[in-house]
This record gives sequence, structure tokens and C-alpha cells, in this order.
Amino acid sequence: LAACEGAILVVDATQGIQAQTLANVYMAMNLNLRLIPVVNKVDLPSANVQKTMQDLLQHQVVLEEFGGDVLSAAVSAKKGTGVDLLLEKILLQADVLDLKANPDHRAQGTVVESTLDPGKGPLATLLVQRGTLKVGENFICGKFSGRVRALFDERGNTMTSAGPSMPVQILGFDGVPSAGDSFLVVADAAEARDIAQKRQRLEREPQNRRGQRGGTLEDFSRALKEGQVTTLPIIIKADQGGPAEARADALAQLSTPEVRVEVVHRGVGAISDSDVLLAKASGAIILGFHVRPDSNARASAEREQVDIRTYRVIYEAVDDIRKALEALLKPEERETVLGEAEVLQVFKVSKVGTIAGSIVRSGMIQRGTKARVVRDGVTVYAGSFSSLKRFKDDVKEVREGLECGIGIENFNDVKVGDRIESFRLEEIKRTLEPTASAGAA
Repeated sequence: LAACEGAILVVDATQGIQAQTLANVYMAMNLNLRLIPVVNKVDLPSANVQKTMQDLLQHQVVLEEFGGDVLSAAVSAKKGTGVDLLLEKILLQADVLDLKANPDHRAQGTVVESTLDPGKGPLATLLVQRGTLKVGENFICGKFSGRVRALFDERGNTMTSAGPSMPVQILGFDGVPSAGDSFLVVADAAEARDIAQKRQRLEREPQNRRGQRGGTLEDFSRALKEGQVTTLPIIIKADQGGPAEARADALAQLSTPEVRVEVVHRGVGAISDSDVLLAKASGAIILGFHVRPDSNARASAEREQVDIRTYRVIYEAVDDIRKALEALLKPEERETVLGEAEVLQVFKVSKVGTIAGSIVRSGMIQRGTKARVVRDGVTVYAGSFSSLKRFKDDVKEVREGLECGIGIENFNDVKVGDRIESFRLEEIKRTLEPTASAGAA
């Protein structure tokens, strides 16, 4: 889906919006795809097209019928009703998005489905997205290479070439590719075999076996410290709708101008395989309240390395998210002025530099702190003390009312009447303020 501009969402008019439908809607939104909802089975007596479209409206899919800009169609796949109108709307959407493909190019496409035919061997149905595919061309697809031995259309008729936007069945793979694999024609068969072998070796290595990963709180913390992200996407599943909304609001209110919590999806029911797929696509973590993942979801989460966390109360989840965000906030610098001295006389000492003969007017001057030279109310230099003496003795500090000699590191332009401040900078760890909604939830 990530390589597409739009997607067709097929909804059963007799069953309405299901959990799988919502997962696909949110996945498409997260990938910024233009949806075309297609309500199927309109020929059945139990079909309720209007209710299905109204249900989509509740999930931010605003159709043209309700004043939005999302195209839709009602069809019957069995009888062919409305298919012509659907094709027109797909073409209209392509015109609006200005989708064009160059036919005079090496063919590129995506595998829609694949199978191992007992008589023909590996077969794959491909949608050509760019260029023109011809019989006899060498290609690389996923971890397999091959040569186009034959092309078939949707009815099994033999073809000699296939252009952009044309589905075609290909014979000539070395193995059975996976749905979603990218297909690319190459000039050299040896090059295609070499690429395929490298991909197969990488897949066998445990650390590279997984493709796209989901997200964990640890991954998010590391990425944000490196300046790569500023948003923590989360998916919330709960046993009831009301609490799910309240918990989503409580977590969203942890956001600050620097880091933000984004609720990608909130839903009711057990954590399913669809939730894991959505988390994988959006890089989100899954938070479950009074619900747990089923066996398929656990297996998918382990395979895709998606972080699933389950809680009994909202306080635990808010605390985990707050700790993750607080670790990313830059500490606040707080300045404490320890003392101030006035320069009474300036001495030039060879091989040492300028020494300011001063008297401490307030507080104390400490050698190990920061130094600031202020002239007529304006800071002219800030650095460190190079020396601090009482008469000929080195000292660590000089208190109010006493005279001393002060050396400023890398600064010799001290003048009579300057004020020298001794100050310390402290880093204060910042925290997120607890929200009232978190406690109420």
C-alpha cells in the first residue's frame, strides 16, 4: 500500500462496517491514500447501502453524498451492477491525482497474488505500474529472478505484452513470490540472479529476517533523542467504547510543543492481527485495557516486533508514556549567581595575562564556577576563572568585603569599573504535568 496513491475499500452491504474494515480505513489514512469505498452485494434483499455509507461518515470518511470529496460506488460483483460506474470513478480519481505512467520504460509492477500450478509451475498475477512488459524479458521480483516465458490475461488468453495499469499473469519465476513483492525488468539475466541470491541470503540471516518493524517505547525514545521523530503513535484497544475514548484523550493530553502523542486508532475488543498490521504500517505501539491479544495477534506481533502492552488501569499506561516523553525533554538550565566583584585596578603580568585587582561587593567569588564580565550593564564576556588569589596565595573562594586578584580564562580586556560575576548553571530535569483527565479516567 505504501507505494500506491489510492485504494479501493470493499464493504459488504449486508454486514456493514466490521473491525477489519476499520483497520483498513485507518491504515489508508495513515498512509495518506485516497480511498474509494465500494459497497458490494447491493443485489441482496438484506443489503443496506445507505446505512453502510453513514457508518463510514462516523469514521472520518466523508463521501460526496454527504458533502465530502471521497468518491464511492455501490456494486454487485455477482451481477456486474455498478461496475461501469466504479471504473469511471477510478479514472476520475486518477485524473484528479494526475496519475500517469510512461509506457516506454522497463516494466515495473507489484505482485497481486501468486500460486504454484501443478502443470505450469510458479505463476504470479502482476499489476504493471510503469513501462511495458514483454515476453522474453529478464526480471527480478522479491527474492526470485526469472525470464518471462508467457503472459496471460484475466481470461487465460496468451499475450505478447502488457502496458501500465494492466493486470497480467506471468510464467517464468524461479520460485513463488509473495503478494506485494516489487517486480522489475532488468537487462542482464546474470545480474537478476545475483540480486535474487543476495536477497535470499539476507532473508536467511536472523537479524535481517524481518522487513518492516513495528515500534516500541524504547525505539521511540532512542529515535527522538537522535532527532528523528517528534511523535509517539499509539493504538488503543479497550473492552468498552467510552473508556477507550477517555483513555485516548488522557494520553493525548500528555503532548507538549516538543513531543506529541498521536492516537492512530482506538477500538473495542481483543487485540487482533489487524491491529498489529496497522501498528506495523504506522510504527505505533498497542495499548490494551482489560483486553489481550489473541494467538494470531501474538504471533504477528512477535514476527513484526510490534510492542503490545496491556494494562488494568489507566494510571499505569499514563505513567509509562509520561516517563518515555520526559526522558526526551531537554533539561532546563537554571542560573544561580553566587557573588559579584568590582574591578579596582588592572595588572599586566607577563606569561600570565591580565589580573583584575577587585573587591567582592556581594556573595562570594568561587574559582570553579563560571565567570561573567559586565561593563555598563552589558555582558562583554562569559567564560571561566583562570586564577583567584588573595595576596600571593591561590584560594578557592573569596567572600564579601575582601580584596582579591582575578584572572579570566582567554580574556585580557578587563577594565577598571567592570563587574565580575561568579555564577553556576544547573540542569533541571523537566517533567510533564499530570492531567486531570488522566486521573478521572
